[in-house]
Amino acid sequence: MNYIPSEERYEQGTNYRRCGRSGIKLPEISLGLWHNFGGVDVLENGRDMLRYAFDQGITHFDLANNYGPPPGSAEENFGVIYKKDFLPFRDELIISTKAGYLMWPGPYGEWGSRKYLISSLDQSLKRMGLEYVDIFYSHRPDPDTPLEETMMALDYAVRSGKALYAGISNYPAELTKKAAAILKQLGTPCLIHQPKYSMFERWVENGLLDVAEEEGIGVIAFSPLAQGLLTNRYLDGIPDGSRAAKSWGYLREDQVEPALVKVKKLNEVAKLRDQSLAQMAIAWLLKDQRVTSVLIGASSVVQLKDNLAAATNLIFTNDELSLVEQILKS
Repeated sequence: MNYIPSEERYEQGTNYRRCGRSGIKLPEISLGLWHNFGGVDVLENGRDMLRYAFDQGITHFDLANNYGPPPGSAEENFGVIYKKDFLPFRDELIISTKAGYLMWPGPYGEWGSRKYLISSLDQSLKRMGLEYVDIFYSHRPDPDTPLEETMMALDYAVRSGKALYAGISNYPAELTKKAAAILKQLGTPCLIHQPKYSMFERWVENGLLDVAEEEGIGVIAFSPLAQGLLTNRYLDGIPDGSRAAKSWGYLREDQVEPALVKVKKLNEVAKLRDQSLAQMAIAWLLKDQRVTSVLIGASSVVQLKDNLAAATNLIFTNDELSLVEQILKS
C-alpha cells in the first residue's frame, strides 16, 4: 500500500531546536540508521520504523557511507524505502550522510582527502537515489591530510549543490575550532558536530560543548544509549538478538558485565522519574540546551516509540542530577 503520512505529524508533540546559529531546526530526537537497516536486517522492519518516525514529526534521518553491514547497504535500503514512501516529502526531510571510515580498497577509500570525500558523496547519492543530502559530514579527522583540504572538500560539496550544509564528527575540541575557522573563511559555516555522547561517554564536556556554543555549531549526540547498555535490555543478562549477542557491531559481551552495577542503579532512578532507563538517558543529554538533537537507533517500532517518549520529561531536579552523578562516578 502507498504510504500516506499522518496529517497530524507536526502536532504529535515533537519539539525542534535551532541548530547552532543556523536557520535549520532539528527534532530533539533524530533517527539514525547505523544499525538495523543494513543488508543483514529485515527491510520491512526498517521501513516500519522510518514511517513511524515521520508520522511522529521526526524529520531527520542520519546515515553514513559505511553503515550496514555490509558497508553501503544502509544507504541502499534507505534509497529503496525513500523511493517508495518519502519521495513526495523530500522537502520536509533532513537527510545526512558521512565519509571518513574505510569504504573501498586502496589508498583513496577512507580518511579525509578531497578525492575520497567527494567520490564517497557521489556514491552515497547514487545509493540513496538523491540529488543532494542536507548535511554532509567529515566522519573523523585525518591525521595525515591537511585540515584545509578536508574542509575545502566539504565546502565544495556545498557549493556544488550535492549537500546543503557541512558537518564534522568525532573531532576534538581544538580541531573543531580550527575546522570551524577554515569553513567560516571559505564561506560555508560548520552547521553541526556529531560526537559520541552518553552518560558513559562524556569527553565532549571537556571543551567541545563550549567550542560549539562559541562558534554557533549545533551538536547532535550519537550512541546516547551506549550501544544499548543504557536500557533495560541487559539487566538480566544478554538476550538473544541483542547487539551484544550478534557477531557484528560494536558492543561486545565483555563490555556488558562491568557496566551492570551502574546500569541497575540508574534504572532505579529512572523508575522514580516514571521513565524507562533509555528515556532517562536521552533526557539527561537533552537537559543541556547546547545539544540540538539526540540521535537514536532502534530495532523495532516498539523500541522507537519508547525512546521518543523521552522528550516528554526533560526536567531533572538537583537531587536527581546529584544521584546520577554519584552513580556514574562510583
